[in-house]
Amino acid sequence: MALLVQKFGGTSVGSIERIEAVAERVIKARQCGHQVVVVLSAMAGETNRLLGLAKQIDAIPTPRELDVLLAAGEQVSIALLAMALNKRGYSATSLTADQVVIHTDSNFNNATIHEVETQNMTTLLGQGNIVVVAGFQGRDIDGNVTTLGRGGSDTTAVAIASALNADECQIFTDVDGVYSTDPRIVPSAARLDVIHFDYMTCMARLGAKVLQLQSVEYACQHRVPLRVLSSFEEGQGTLVNFDVMSNQNIIGVALQRQQVLVNIALPATVLNEQLGLYGLTAWNLSTNSSDDISQIVISNDDLARLRLVFDSKMRHIGMVSILSLIGKDIQQHLASVQMALQEAGITVHTYQGDKKCLSLLINEDDHLAAVDLVHEKFVVDGQCLGNLSHLAVS
Repeated sequence: MALLVQKFGGTSVGSIERIEAVAERVIKARQCGHQVVVVLSAMAGETNRLLGLAKQIDAIPTPRELDVLLAAGEQVSIALLAMALNKRGYSATSLTADQVVIHTDSNFNNATIHEVETQNMTTLLGQGNIVVVAGFQGRDIDGNVTTLGRGGSDTTAVAIASALNADECQIFTDVDGVYSTDPRIVPSAARLDVIHFDYMTCMARLGAKVLQLQSVEYACQHRVPLRVLSSFEEGQGTLVNFDVMSNQNIIGVALQRQQVLVNIALPATVLNEQLGLYGLTAWNLSTNSSDDISQIVISNDDLARLRLVFDSKMRHIGMVSILSLIGKDIQQHLASVQMALQEAGITVHTYQGDKKCLSLLINEDDHLAAVDLVHEKFVVDGQCLGNLSHLAVS
């Protein structure tokens, strides 16, 4: 008998019919003799609906009160799933973060989990219950409601799996695994059977949305085996682990869209310090820290917060995308990648990278052509797809 933590995202619980289907999926694991803890997101669209309500009151809502509001979404989905399981004759109990208890810091809207208490869950599991936990939320030292940022239910699941020493943390989503690039953009993208944690971390950080970055980093740090599975199809999915070996160089292509190129009238050293104080992450393009003008790339989602701090000093230039290649000794491919893009009429403004990832700044309008070209030439033609089940970091 294994102890499994199964997380289902918003699409998976987006309607009553889908919640009923999730109940059947959970029951299958229970019928195999496994103990099961289920972590749920809010129903699809619910978090955005709540955020929309908040913004009708205030364009930039008070962070603490926004967390109180957004955490309500998961409470609905966990209660509905517990009802569906109980109706089928399987004892299930829903728990909010406060009932678990999940301790976080006080960084509202983007909190970090410090500790997960296990007593309540262990007691319920020992009594034969399926435990259904609200993802995305926690409580700080003062008892305030906190949320973990977009995709935070993944982190909840990983943290619970680590605390309970679960055999596997299974992330159920609307795709059947991790792909070499976004299959919705590039039909030739292939599913990876196994991927090393280091590469998965790069892909999550650079735009792959199948797993939230914080959850991958937490799982890596605590050595929690992750498996990405489809909520709607049977299959083995993708295992994220450390025990993977291969000679393949390039394993995937990630894309960050809706990035904004901005000039700010501050030296880079001063700007970076200010960005850190306000929890803003940017790609700094300045090469000289003494320059009076710094050029950065920041997510369009963070533009409003950036304006709050630097409005009088900033000038919006345009929209860009960041195209990234992930793999082994990736820098050796820089010249050939730049040449291929140039021949296709795609401008590379600048690049950054390390041994495992290479990121290139391109025009937003070129993102579809660039992803398709780079994936086809450097992943498919590189014969990566036949060997994706054995990938490692040197």
